[in-house]
Amino acid sequence: MNENYNIRRATAGDEQILAYIQTESWKAAFQNILEPEDLKQCTNLECATAMYQKLLDAKKGNGYILEVEGKPHCIAWWDAARDPDMSGYTELICIHSLQDNWRKGYGSKMMEQILSDIEKAGYAHTLLWVFEKNIRARKFYEAKGFHKTEKAKEFCGAVEVMYEK
Repeated sequence: MNENYNIRRATAGDEQILAYIQTESWKAAFQNILEPEDLKQCTNLECATAMYQKLLDAKKGNGYILEVEGKPHCIAWWDAARDPDMSGYTELICIHSLQDNWRKGYGSKMMEQILSDIEKAGYAHTLLWVFEKNIRARKFYEAKGFHKTEKAKEFCGAVEVMYEK
């Protein structure tokens, strides 16, 4: 891992960076999980940019960008849990990295930052949803102390399972 990295809060004007990293990460990570037409729909750069623009404008949630040598590589977003029956939980809505730096420790650094900020915000429990077939991500979350629950749902034509910590 290159020690010349920085994690910063996402701010207005970062919507294109956030959308690019999310959509490129999805294309690489989910090509064997989602059907091609579902993946294409879920990785529409214009739609993702508009979504992040809306979140940033509303100051909704907590977004982060990790840069390696000044170049954006990884993003994350967390907020209060969206599931009505998970009151009092936070939700790690996303953590995505560009493929060229996978398995180099940057996701772990981002996760440390997120969990630290969640704790400082006074939350004791965090949940996340992950595609059931995304074994690489599931192993990552388990290594970070998350455990699979019995909850599952369909999203984008695939099954997601809930993890919590």
